[in-house]
Amino acid sequence: MWGKLGCVSSSNQVASESVHGRSLAAQQRVITSGCDVCVEENKVCKGDHQEPAQGNSSFAHAVINMIGMLIGLGQLSTPYALANGGWASAFLLIGLGIICAYSAHILGKCLEKYPKSRSYIDIGQQAFGAKGRILAATFIYMEIFMVLVSYTISLHDNLFTVFSGTRLNLSWASNLSTSQILTVVAVLVALPSLWLRNLSSISFLSFGGIFMSLVIFISVACTAVFGGVKANHKIPVLQIHNIPAISGLYIFSYAGHIVFPNLYKAMKDPSKFTKVSIVSFASVMALYTSLAFMGAKLYGPGVNSQITLSMPKHLFVTKIALWATVLTPMTKYALEFAPFAIQLEQHLPAKMSSRNKLIIRAAVGSFLLLIILTLALSVPYFEYVLSLTGSLVSICICVIMPCAFYIKICWPQISKPLIILNLILIAFGSLLGVSGTISSSKLLIQNLKMRPHST
Repeated sequence: MWGKLGCVSSSNQVASESVHGRSLAAQQRVITSGCDVCVEENKVCKGDHQEPAQGNSSFAHAVINMIGMLIGLGQLSTPYALANGGWASAFLLIGLGIICAYSAHILGKCLEKYPKSRSYIDIGQQAFGAKGRILAATFIYMEIFMVLVSYTISLHDNLFTVFSGTRLNLSWASNLSTSQILTVVAVLVALPSLWLRNLSSISFLSFGGIFMSLVIFISVACTAVFGGVKANHKIPVLQIHNIPAISGLYIFSYAGHIVFPNLYKAMKDPSKFTKVSIVSFASVMALYTSLAFMGAKLYGPGVNSQITLSMPKHLFVTKIALWATVLTPMTKYALEFAPFAIQLEQHLPAKMSSRNKLIIRAAVGSFLLLIILTLALSVPYFEYVLSLTGSLVSICICVIMPCAFYIKICWPQISKPLIILNLILIAFGSLLGVSGTISSSKLLIQNLKMRPHST
């Protein structure tokens, strides 16, 4: 949290549905004259001395916040995953939700053991020293990058559908298709948001993302009820050969563990964190499972990897859903980039003026976003990139590392059966991660080789 000397920080807000930008909702910058001191989130600034601030988030508030963290980009792909994996794969979706709820619980136990730890990276350092901190930070920033690529691919795909039939012929973009030009324009429109230094303003963008997610879900439900689309497609029982690839999509849907320490620290009564995790994950599992079956039954094996692209184009609710999906990524760039930007500013010389820091932040952010844009337009395969993200990164952050941290930090206090359980989860997560990474990588490479030229 950012604040003025002698000022007590205001209440935490966690209201983001993206993976890393969510932590910003637990932070706030108060810009006042003479205020240029950065303190850690949830600490009161009193001269040169820092003290932990008391959390003030109630049980209900914490549940709403955690649900807001978990609902996100993954919901678009659950119908596709279920249709390709078979209805029995819903047990994997639910099982991974239960495992992730458990891993959230043990992160809370790690924080209970060492209250001075305030973030996921701190837990990594507490468990394995500097190597643990570097490993955790590496996976965090890998996920930031890959999630932003996925958002940009989603933006491109939905813009293509929204402006279907439109043709743009621009001399400076003769090698780009209409949808690619529109994506470039949309990213350039969102670019200035990366220059924001007021974290309250960035946090506000997260509300837009949550609202858009709810709009998408309601739109799909309205299509089923009022759109004249019959839910009469048969879903195969199980397609075992597709399980490795879709497992990445399922695990990505539960990615949110990076910010759970922030939520834990924000609670009035952290002892209720486990109950918060159970209620939140149960709610999200119900939402994802219902959306998965609804989409798969409505559109069958041909359902798109983004459910909005399968909805009947002539329906008004489809247009609403498409625009909601278009606007969602544009609210996420600043939110996802901000954790990196905060670290960047903290490593700049203290004597550097705020104006120069802002220039460097803007330049680095703009450069990274242009790299992400280029990569997204070069690899426009949403389902494979999202699956790769889940299998390569999210499984480590959500399952493998929390279990490893817990065993290392709480070894003397945990029973032998619990140690065995966590070792089994590490092995299961590793197997799922390796097989999913190999499968999604192969599919991505195959599609890149067969990719037609853009028109």
